[in-house]
This record gives sequence, C-alpha cells and structure tokens, in this order.
Amino acid sequence: MRFPLRLKFFVFAVILAIGPLALVGQNLTQLTRDELKSAANEDLTTVAAELRTAFDNTFEGRWLTPLMVIRNGVDSNALGVPQKVSLLTLGLQELPQVVALQLSVEGSDLPILVTNEDYAARLAQAGLDPVATLSTGADLIDAIAGTGQFGRPVVSRLEETGDWLATLALPLETQIAGRQVTMAAKIDLSPLGEMVRRHPFAQRGEITVVDQSGRRVLIGAPEQLAQRRIVASTMPLIVAGARADTLESYARPDGTAMLGAYAFPDWFQWAVITELSEENAYAVVNAITRQILLVGLIGFAVAALGAVLFSRRLTRPILQIGRVAEQVREGNFAVRVQNVRSRDEIGDLADRINHMIAHLGERIELMKFVSAGTVSAIQRAEQAGMKRGGERRRVSVIFTDIRGYTEFSERVPPETVIEVLNQYFDVQSDIVQEHGGDIDKFIGDALVAVFEGEEMEARATACAVGITQAMVRLLEEHPEHELHVGIGVASGEVVMGAMGAHARMDFTVLGSTVNRAARLCSKAAPDQALVDLATREAVHLPDIDFEALEPITLKGYARPVPAFTARRAAAPHALSAE
Repeated sequence: MRFPLRLKFFVFAVILAIGPLALVGQNLTQLTRDELKSAANEDLTTVAAELRTAFDNTFEGRWLTPLMVIRNGVDSNALGVPQKVSLLTLGLQELPQVVALQLSVEGSDLPILVTNEDYAARLAQAGLDPVATLSTGADLIDAIAGTGQFGRPVVSRLEETGDWLATLALPLETQIAGRQVTMAAKIDLSPLGEMVRRHPFAQRGEITVVDQSGRRVLIGAPEQLAQRRIVASTMPLIVAGARADTLESYARPDGTAMLGAYAFPDWFQWAVITELSEENAYAVVNAITRQILLVGLIGFAVAALGAVLFSRRLTRPILQIGRVAEQVREGNFAVRVQNVRSRDEIGDLADRINHMIAHLGERIELMKFVSAGTVSAIQRAEQAGMKRGGERRRVSVIFTDIRGYTEFSERVPPETVIEVLNQYFDVQSDIVQEHGGDIDKFIGDALVAVFEGEEMEARATACAVGITQAMVRLLEEHPEHELHVGIGVASGEVVMGAMGAHARMDFTVLGSTVNRAARLCSKAAPDQALVDLATREAVHLPDIDFEALEPITLKGYARPVPAFTARRAAAPHALSAE
C-alpha cells in the first residue's frame, strides 16, 4: 500500500500538534475532575449538615424552648386562669410561627384554644374553620402521650393552603379535678421551607427533605420519591433513628448520574438530601474539556495547514524530480529539473540530477559512436578499467561498401552527401540489428558488422542478402543517386579486444577473417553479396541460393579464394492446370 510523503508529513504534524495537547488535557481533566468531585462531595455533606443543624436549632431554640417557658408559666400555681390565658395570648404574639396554643384537660372535649389572628384569617379566606383546623384532637394527644413523644413534632400538611404544620404536646404537672392537663401547639414550618429554598446551594443543586415513607416534605406537595435510590437508602435509617451522615453516587431512574449526601435532624423524622448532577459538578471540567477541544481544533487546523504548505513545498520538487526521472527513463535527456531554489538537500539533489542527466545524455550520445561489443567490454571492465589486448573468437564479419559514392559526392553538395549516406546507413543498421549483428564501425561509405553466437553464418548471410535487396529498393526510389552496394561475408577466428594507444583505444576485430571479408567486399559487383567457403558450408537456408564462382584472387592471399554469390531464392512458378 502506497503511503505518500505528503500524507506522512500531514499525519506527523497532526500527531505532533494534537498528541501532547491530548495527553496534557487528559491528565489535567482527570486531576480537575478528581478535585471537583472531592469539592462537590464536601459541599454536599456540608450543606446537608448545615440544614440539619439549622432545623434542630430553629425548632429547639425558636419554638420548643419558648413553649416550655410558656408551659412552665401556665403550670405555675401562682397564676390564675385569666393570667394563664393572657400568658398564652402573649406567647402567640411573641412567637409568630406558633399559630395556635391550647390547653386540653384529659376527658374533656372543650379545650382552651388561642390562635394567631392573622393566620386564622388566612384559613378563613381559604374556606376553613380556624378553630377546627388549629385545634389538636384528644386522639393525637393520647397517641403522643402513649409513645412518650412529648415535645416531638408531628408534621402534617394543610391541603387547602399547602402549609406544613408541626403539632407538639407538653404535659403540665398541674391537674384539674385529678385529670392530666396538656398544652398543645401548632407551629407553621414555613421558615424551614424558606431555609431550603433560599439556600445558595439550591441555585446549582437540589435540596430535598423526605420523611420515613419517602415523601417530600416542607416544599410543595408530598410527592413520593422512594424510586430514587438515595431516598430509598434513607428510609430505613429514618425509621431506625440513625443519625450518620452519608455520601454516595448513583443514577436516577432516567439515567442521570448524580452525587448525593444526606443528614438526619434530631427533632424531625426526616432526612435532608442534597443532590448534584455530575454534569453540574464537573461543569468546570466540561468547560476545560471544551476549551482543550477548541484549542485542539485550532491547533489541528494550524498544524494541518502548516503540514499541507510545508509538505507541498517539500514534495513539489521531489515530485518534479520523479517526473523528470520518468522522462529520462523514456529517453528524453533534454529535460531538466526546473525552479528548485531551496538551499537544502533537495536543492542539491535537483542539481545532481541535472548533472547526472547531462552526463547520461552525453554517455548515450557517445554510445552511438561505439559498437555494442565495445559497450559490453566497458561494462565488464568497470572496476579494473579497460586494458589493451584481445582474445580469439569465432565470428562472421560483414563488410558493405557503397558503389558510385565517389562520383556521387563530387556532383552533389556535401550536405546532401551526408544526408543520403546517413539514409543508407540507417537502412543497413536496422537490417544488421534485425539479424542480431553488432555494427563494429563505419569507415567512410563502408560498414563493418560482426555476428557471434548460434547460426551466426546464417544470420550474417541473411543480413547481407537483406541489405542488397534494400539497396535495390532505395535505388528504385532515388534513381538519380545511382548508388549500389557491394558486400563481403567471411567466417572464422578473429582477435577481438581493445587496441590502440593508452589514451585512445578502439575495441574491434582483427585477423585474416576480417581481411577476407574486406577483400571479398572490394571484389563484389554492385548489388552483389560474396561469401567465403566457411560461411557457405555453415549456411543451409531454404530461402537463400548460392552460386559458386571461380576462385578469386585476393590481395594478401597466395592462392585464389573460393567465393560464392548469395541471393534470395526465386519463388517457384505455379504450375498451370492443363
């Protein structure tokens, strides 16, 4: 799978920008979350304990103690009945939340009742009978006496007004006609509700007061909250009279994650529950997280933009170098890496690539001036270098020579001579390469080619015949040139290697076989290919015919040399049906 360099830079830059921020952000968030949880838990327990203490202090200090003072005054034998009634009336005036005081005689249905006039008027406006509503029945007093809960409040709610009232009873030592006298009081608990509503914690969390049955008290209707786990945890503790403050985390039925604490007032069968959702408790963490995400996004955007710009600037010259290398692979050595001005390793690479292409182009051009054998020899001798000398090999050698070239060069401009000569050599070179030969050199208007390997004689002969046919076709196309070709082919041992001076060598073939091919070429008539005996004996091609000639006297040879004319075999004539 290919992973582009630009993408690598992009991923690296993003990781570099986001990674440390994410790590620091995670650690910071976790630390802050732990601190906030600890602070929230402490706040929850503190608020619950404060309200528990406030409830107890309010009930005992503002209501119970003054009522006991009133009870003691009423219980005094020094006061007559009018003074005792006056004491009850004055007591109501000094205790605004005590809305009714009464004296009940055991077995009597006619208690002495004193009520708060303002509160009685409110009840009347609500359609209630103040006397019936505020009086404490004998059954309730008997129940309090039976449980020994004198001084303990019994809480109830007036549905018509929504007020929460506490009823408490205090026994008197004085008896009337041998019967027990009890002072009962009705207390409006709205100050306790106001404490809950106005507590600063209520602005960000919830404060709930529940009784032993799991109902909400003091604020609003007595809603059943036992389905909440924290409320269910408090119910058996209220009944058992436990007073241990507790802290716990839980989830509400709707899935909201909560932190909660509860405390139990001494004078009420209640639990004060303080609750805070984890979302609010960790609001600072969420804000920090959002800030980190925002900074992370900005960092990501900046890193991404920087990575894109930097990677483009970095990879553009690399991609350009790649495109140039591709064109060089296709043979275009004129191309160069352009507009790479960076003063770094990439700029150096671009310069080196340009120098390499220039030298490679020169080398390719130079290779056109040497044979494939020369190139192979140089490649084999890359480490040790070329050394003069040669080795014996068996090859077939072709010499071709253009007839009429001297006369042609005298009657046409030199430019035309070169153009036509190149045209003839192009055709001959293609045929040599087609038959697996290697052009050794060009000598004026002559061409020397060498064939090695299997069936070299057959390939050399077929090449020679092919060249003569091609030259005939060129003459038909350009009869004004009046150019023909003569070819000599010889096979045998030669010496092949580097020859010449130390500073200037030529990789070529030497020997009698080469000389014989050259001499045969000089004796060949226009458009004739002459081959020696060794070549003739090795070639058996059905499409080539050989014609034996009288032995030819060649320069440098003591006796005439056998020679044969090679030509394309004529196609057999079709027999006509009689």
